[in-house]
Amino acid sequence: MNTYQHNYFVYSGITPDEYAFIQEASAGLSTFQMQTFMLVYNSRRKNPIDILFATLFGFLGLGGVQRMLTKQYGWALIYMLTGGLFMVGTLYDLFNYKSLTNEYNSKLAYECYEIATAAK
Repeated sequence: MNTYQHNYFVYSGITPDEYAFIQEASAGLSTFQMQTFMLVYNSRRKNPIDILFATLFGFLGLGGVQRMLTKQYGWALIYMLTGGLFMVGTLYDLFNYKSLTNEYNSKLAYECYEIATAAK
């Protein structure tokens, strides 16, 4: 059995949804590819708590930081120019920070799969 298959819980703040899509994204990788996947994913993934704190900056006048962290640059610019969509967008992100993080991390997992399969 691959020793890297069950080490996903070492990630801080991992959710069951994230665990499920990491397992799906990394299925069928060799040991070396799994190591590559884990290294790249671990270095780039976002922790939901970090996104929550970035969202809270929106209430201090720095709206959009959470969108920048998740590489949604268009939304980040809109949030910055409108004060977090007049605080409504910031409030929305405050309640949906986990889904915002999971969406980013799921896209990242598939990017990492592509990187890992390119490594031989």
